[in-house]
Amino acid sequence: MKEVAVVIGSGSIGLAIARRIGAGRTVLLADRSDEAATTAAGLLRGEGYDVTTRVTDVSDHDAVEALADAAAALGPVAQVVHTAGVSPTQAPVERILRVDLLGTALVLDAFARVVAPGGAGLVIASMAGHRESPYAPEIEEALATTETSGLLALPFLQPDRIGSTVHAYALSKRANSLRVLTAAAAWGKRGARLNAVSPGVIITPLAQDELSGPRRAWFDRVREVSAAGRFGTPDEVAEAAAFLLGRQAGFVTGADLLMDGGVTAALRTGELTVP
Repeated sequence: MKEVAVVIGSGSIGLAIARRIGAGRTVLLADRSDEAATTAAGLLRGEGYDVTTRVTDVSDHDAVEALADAAAALGPVAQVVHTAGVSPTQAPVERILRVDLLGTALVLDAFARVVAPGGAGLVIASMAGHRESPYAPEIEEALATTETSGLLALPFLQPDRIGSTVHAYALSKRANSLRVLTAAAAWGKRGARLNAVSPGVIITPLAQDELSGPRRAWFDRVREVSAAGRFGTPDEVAEAAAFLLGRQAGFVTGADLLMDGGVTAALRTGELTVP
């Protein structure tokens, strides 16, 4: 029985990572959209990958648990990559919290049950999680350790307290990094590792929505002042993902790799300000 690589989210980054980790494995590609998953699976099959798909809404506890069980039924779950999410321009505050924050916590819980010994997981977070952090210690502690079922009941996560979708996104992505840190302990009990990558602006359809949205001028400034002087590509994220998922990173777990081309550095030095 072949090893299984689970990729949640069939967008550009998910596809790029699937190509790096999927050879010789069964790729289970999950997405909320059956059409998106089917299209992505067709591309991968045309390149020689063994792919199966499953429609999954990551904000639905039962659906995520069923996805984990389906993965385990296919074979040893060697690698799990969670890329699904929505951006500040694409969704209201409530949806961002349910998908980006709660959805990630549900995935980490479910796959902690089934990941194979020697396996590895990866969450695609965001540089946005570093933009406003660190939050007050009590907020960071709550984001890191609150039982998943109670996350969205936290007072500071109520939509009327959050205000903007930009802030909701930043809070969610900070929560991703903190949940990875604490969930790495549970994954470790199965002999598996868990890490995160926090990309900056990576040119994907999601990013294009942001770049053409109301914060377009700010993103132009980001490109101008960041050390890299450009935006990133899905293949660059896949390179980082392959390292963290691979044997070379066997002593790395609970970590969050910031790869934003220097945007956070520019924010810390004052060359760039938050809009």
